[in-house]
Amino acid sequence: MIDPKVLRTDPDRLRRSQQARGESVELVDEAIAADEARRSAISAFETTRAEQKSLGAQVARAKGDDKTQLLSRTKELAVQVKQLASAVDAAEERFDQAMKLFGNIVIDGVPTGGEDDLYVIETVGTPRDFVAEAITVRDHLEIGELIGAIDMERGAKVSGSRFYFLTGPGALLEFALIQHALAKALEWGFTPMIPPALVKPSAMEGTGFLGQAAEDVYHLERDDMYLVGTAEVPLAAYHSDEILDAGSLPLRYAGFSPAYRREAGSYGKDTRGIFRVHWFDKFEMFVYCRPEDAEAEHERLLDYEKQFLTSLGIPFQVLDVASGDLGLSAARKYDCYGWVPSQDRYREITSTSNCTEFQARRLGIRYRDEGGPRPVATLNGTLCAMARSILMILENYQNADGSVTVPEVLRGYLGGREVFEARR
Repeated sequence: MIDPKVLRTDPDRLRRSQQARGESVELVDEAIAADEARRSAISAFETTRAEQKSLGAQVARAKGDDKTQLLSRTKELAVQVKQLASAVDAAEERFDQAMKLFGNIVIDGVPTGGEDDLYVIETVGTPRDFVAEAITVRDHLEIGELIGAIDMERGAKVSGSRFYFLTGPGALLEFALIQHALAKALEWGFTPMIPPALVKPSAMEGTGFLGQAAEDVYHLERDDMYLVGTAEVPLAAYHSDEILDAGSLPLRYAGFSPAYRREAGSYGKDTRGIFRVHWFDKFEMFVYCRPEDAEAEHERLLDYEKQFLTSLGIPFQVLDVASGDLGLSAARKYDCYGWVPSQDRYREITSTSNCTEFQARRLGIRYRDEGGPRPVATLNGTLCAMARSILMILENYQNADGSVTVPEVLRGYLGGREVFEARR
């Protein structure tokens, strides 16, 4: 949720943000009107309530007709106070609902545009020249079937489309990636976490996933619980309704969990293989910090993502995500796109978002310093999305005979194994 002070003192900033997001600019005026109505209702309630309290003291001292008149007025005020209290509740609700419609305020300098506007700010590594090596490029599914790493057919039989089994080398690669990601997280000072993958509505709404992303969320209606699409959700809600000690900041967590996504808006897209699936495992970095430190923490998370991809030897590009593609909670987002040889292009593999105070306000997370309690800033970043990482390893490390060379950094987790051979 945005800071109400911005609405009252700098509405033009909010209008610019709404325009950059491609969202309703008129919502600003609607929220201002709702805020004025709310404050007017509160003022009327407090004035009437003060009179009621004053008369209560006078009744105790009054006698005769004066007391009768005061009692009559007291009864009138009791009715009015009850009505005004209901009016305040309704006005508060209208204001809260209006405020929840705002996405986070876009940070100055974020490029404008939508999901088709890709602003590449850095390219790291050089894709292999398979033509020069006389290798006919196979896609990850063909390679995965050759070495016995992926079984889509049985995944569909057991769970439906966009599900899969990682078998043999595929499972080994995931376990190796988990160990590598954990080692890097510990090296960088993160506290490892295994959070629940089922959360209450308050956690999902607080992180902003019941807004624009609601169609991609799995809801268990009988229990009124949600399957998370990222460990960001439980990690963000971990300190909900708490006041943190300023001296403890920043808090850096690395959470490993399954991620479930309906992919409702992707019908017909990436239907082959494991690029866009309904379930995958993921290591997610999450940070709580002072708001003034958020931009530096964001750059730090991006650097960690770049280090991890570089360690795997996957060529990638860094994108500054356009304002219209930020999602509800992010004020700025960087994506890393890894090279996919079979598609001859870069595809998204990690993402890191600066959510400033937006999620903390919704979740009631504050810290206390000499100035009193105020909201923290929250940030998140993908350390390793397993399915896409495996996909890109298989494709970038494939050999002419169908085998796959194991990235050097993962070999220690696989007993020194250097190659996954194709099955005969």
